Amino acid sequence: MMAQQAMRVGNSAFVQRYLERLQLRDVARADAQTLAHLQCAHLHRVPYENLDILMGKPLSLDPESVFQKVVERGRGGYCFELNALFRHLLEALGYSVTSHFARFWQNEPDPPPKPRHHVLIVPVDGERYLVDVGVGEIVPRWPIMLRDGWIQRQGEECYRVRRVDFFGWMLERQVEGAWMDIFSFTEEPRLERDFITTSYWCEHAQESIFRNQPMVMVRTELGRNTFDGRFFRRYTGTNVVTEAPGSQEALIEGLQSLFGIDLAGEPAIVRLGAG
Repeated sequence: MMAQQAMRVGNSAFVQRYLERLQLRDVARADAQTLAHLQCAHLHRVPYENLDILMGKPLSLDPESVFQKVVERGRGGYCFELNALFRHLLEALGYSVTSHFARFWQNEPDPPPKPRHHVLIVPVDGERYLVDVGVGEIVPRWPIMLRDGWIQRQGEECYRVRRVDFFGWMLERQVEGAWMDIFSFTEEPRLERDFITTSYWCEHAQESIFRNQPMVMVRTELGRNTFDGRFFRRYTGTNVVTEAPGSQEALIEGLQSLFGIDLAGEPAIVRLGAG
């Protein structure tokens, strides 16, 4: 009975199972502090990953399909999956949420970039927050207040958003004293179906970065774990431990131990080791 209820995205069973996936207890209030706890837990428990794309498994943005993948099967996903599903959780908890297209500027070789990212805006407790659980880079652990130019420190990391011509808001991170563009987004609200075409392009276009190599990342209490198809890396502060899986067994074990991703028995996993 519980499994059938969980399939209905937005009901109490959906919320319970999702919070269990995030290793959180019941949420008492839909306030800014709880929003921060939810985003941080998501980044620590649900990995960003594009492995289904590389294995030729068609993606579905249907909320119940994403729920089965991320919550019930313990997998991760990318922005069009993770932020969409997270929006359903937030709305079920009582938050007001809007979805928006963003352009990812970090490491962009040919600006301006295509709008190929999904972000959320959540108004709560008298402020508006940028919320994002769908990036495989160093991004905010906690929501960012939409205050033009206001510097917001999160542990050892430092962020700000600023208004820019044409592209709306630009999220920036401070790196060695300089501000680096991460992504920009406009405030035109989008429907779930608006992301289907862009996600399809990311999944199938030859020039899509999501088809080039594995991109797997999850936050940890002391840093983050990553996998790029050749190396597992464990970042702890300024230290990094790098390990190359020497066999398919080591590859499968690394994905399980570092990210909680179980791909045992997947016949196409051999493609992931090519890098």
